[in-house]
Amino acid sequence: MTLSTHLTPIVSLIAGVLILIMPRLLNFIVAIYLIIIGIIGLGLIK
Repeated sequence: MTLSTHLTPIVSLIAGVLILIMPRLLNFIVAIYLIIIGIIGLGLIK
C-alpha cells in the first residue's frame, strides 16, 4: 500500500499534464483508471 500511496500523486500529475497537452486523452485515461480500480476492487490484482 505504501507504493500505491506514493505512486498516486505522480500518476495523477502526469495524467493532468497529458490531458492539458492532448485533451482527447481524457477519455482513455478515465477509462483505464476505472478499469484498473474495478479490477483492484474485485480483488483480481493484489
